[in-house]
Amino acid sequence: MPPVTRDDAPPLADLMPWSVAPLRLGRGWPTGPDSGCLKARWDAFVKAEGPDREALLEPSRSRTLHSAVGQLPGGSGGTEKLARASGPCPEPVRVLHAPFDEQWLIPDNRLIDAARPELWRVADEHQTFLVETPGGVLATGLLPLLRPGRVRPLFRRPGGAEPNVAPGLLEHLGERLGTAPTAGDFLAWTLATARPELTVPLTADPGLWSRGVELGRRLLWLMRRDGERPKLPGGRRPYVRAPLPRRPLTLVYDAEEETLHLDEGRISPVPPEAWGYEVNGVRVLEQWFAARTEETAPPGTLAAVRPQSWPQTWTSELLELITVLALLAEVRPQQEELTLTDPVTAAELRAAGVLPVPESARRPASVLDFHEEGPEGQFALI
Repeated sequence: MPPVTRDDAPPLADLMPWSVAPLRLGRGWPTGPDSGCLKARWDAFVKAEGPDREALLEPSRSRTLHSAVGQLPGGSGGTEKLARASGPCPEPVRVLHAPFDEQWLIPDNRLIDAARPELWRVADEHQTFLVETPGGVLATGLLPLLRPGRVRPLFRRPGGAEPNVAPGLLEHLGERLGTAPTAGDFLAWTLATARPELTVPLTADPGLWSRGVELGRRLLWLMRRDGERPKLPGGRRPYVRAPLPRRPLTLVYDAEEETLHLDEGRISPVPPEAWGYEVNGVRVLEQWFAARTEETAPPGTLAAVRPQSWPQTWTSELLELITVLALLAEVRPQQEELTLTDPVTAAELRAAGVLPVPESARRPASVLDFHEEGPEGQFALI
């Protein structure tokens, strides 16, 4: 995009001023692609005692068996010290583990070095998290674990209240565009146009704005994958042509036949655009497969507790991921065709008083309307 100098395009950090660092787990075993294995890991953990339990935890400076921490917002996990923890595993929740890789997490603050409770407080069905990556931005409705980029929630409060947008920005854009853009419109435009250096060129051209928002909404739908599931037209939909083995170990792509080989299993058609789809120089399908097949955890650790065979749910997820990547690849040329006209520059936003944003806009809103349980069952004072 666009014939505007980089200095003129406002930074995303000013346009969506409140951001949070991504979650830092501190240990790998509370997360994984199979929720059943997470429950098995927890069961093994609480059955162990003394030094064995401590070794299984993989303690860090932030979390040991004796750390006193409160519940995650929403009441997930216990509050007694892990040395005395017992009972069933907290129900795992979906998270975005890597680009386009949805996995599971045990939502227990005692297992997570830095859980970022401010993100959990605003995570609901109305929320979208914009995630910074070295090559641009991604969007998700799930709590993101991607590092190292910042996480920018679209809303500062639960229920889709108080957009995390520079105060006065939507009003200023509305005056220039002759429309009334919403926070969702702004998010869609950002997804379609954000540059790798995390600036967002803005426009006062109503036609261009509409095209960018339309493209961005399609990107958002594909990235969130909620509601109606994406499908390729008949004849292009990927299917399992030969059954996948019990535990596939290799992933090979045949470009001539547009076929994905998982050992002797076959999936086709797989468009070359889906196979070659990369984020930050990493092929998404290869990374997704490696997360489910590479056995890097030492024996005897909780992370070594993995599915003994390839679950059917993974096949369904793989077919959908191929579809999503193929459809995303179709949008990229349309994004590149957006040529910026009538720019709304950072200098214009400063002159209009939109920038710089007040410091309060960079801090989380006070969203507590219920007590959060602190360590050992005490109510947290926040």
